[in-house]
Amino acid sequence: MSLSTASAGFPPLGQLMLARTTMDRGCERRSHPGLLDGIWGGDTTYVMLIADGKTLVRGGKIVLLASRERAATDLSVYLGRAVEGADVPVGTDIVLSVLPEGAELAEYDGEWLGLRDVAGELSAQDVGLFVEAVAISNWHLTHTHCPRCGQRTEIEQGGWVRRCPADDSQHFPRTDPAIIVSVIDEDDRLLLGRNSAWPASRYSTLAGFVEPGESLEAAVVREIEEESGVVVHSPTYLGSQPWPFPASLMIGFTAVATDAVSVPDGVEILETRWFSREELAAALEADEVQVASGISIARALIEHWYGGDLPQAGQ
Repeated sequence: MSLSTASAGFPPLGQLMLARTTMDRGCERRSHPGLLDGIWGGDTTYVMLIADGKTLVRGGKIVLLASRERAATDLSVYLGRAVEGADVPVGTDIVLSVLPEGAELAEYDGEWLGLRDVAGELSAQDVGLFVEAVAISNWHLTHTHCPRCGQRTEIEQGGWVRRCPADDSQHFPRTDPAIIVSVIDEDDRLLLGRNSAWPASRYSTLAGFVEPGESLEAAVVREIEEESGVVVHSPTYLGSQPWPFPASLMIGFTAVATDAVSVPDGVEILETRWFSREELAAALEADEVQVASGISIARALIEHWYGGDLPQAGQ
């Protein structure tokens, strides 16, 4: 069955920025032969464009074009049907058209913006569409051939399956689960780390991918010890959020440190620091430390521990 609006009962982190939606993805409709041909050109079918991970935005909203006024692209995907709470009428179908490389973008009225650029300004409908569009287009553009035989695959089921014409195998979009953790010590301090790719003042919660055959809880314990040398226990789920850069699902936990001795791995994590609430607030206000932006689950984890919105530099 399809999932439409998110449940009213949210986990402790609440409804995260990139987890909002007002679309019924129509999983059962995708399997109907000729779905896209059948709805294309209809009065209630609209098209979202994406090019190189960016979509057309005008007036703080994603531009949706009438399908009857444009031809379908070679890569089109059914994104779903609007439900209660959407900006468009209930029952409106939205189809993604991925523009080919080199397409002329200047002819369109609006700005071409990435998800990170504009997510904080978009409605639940537009955020949900954008996250879905980026994730599914990333998969299509990087999984064009059969991993078994190398044959170019064909797109089916509204853009949600690629089938190999040589061996008839089906291939589905992938999502890579990753845990992200607020580690707390016995003094209720928060552990943050600095990634080797970041500037000296940027810190965040620790994270890592779940390995094959591994539970989420085991991944929490393993990743935190590998990256920081800290042994944790009692991992507790707080919430999750898609992160389509390119295909992650970030699964948020909090966990308790057995002690405060931290030895960063020196490869991925160069430095770790324990912060009390007062210490983190002072460092942020003095602009000595920067943390993740408001659209990330890392920010939500930090603010959940902090107890509210984090102070800004100069406050």
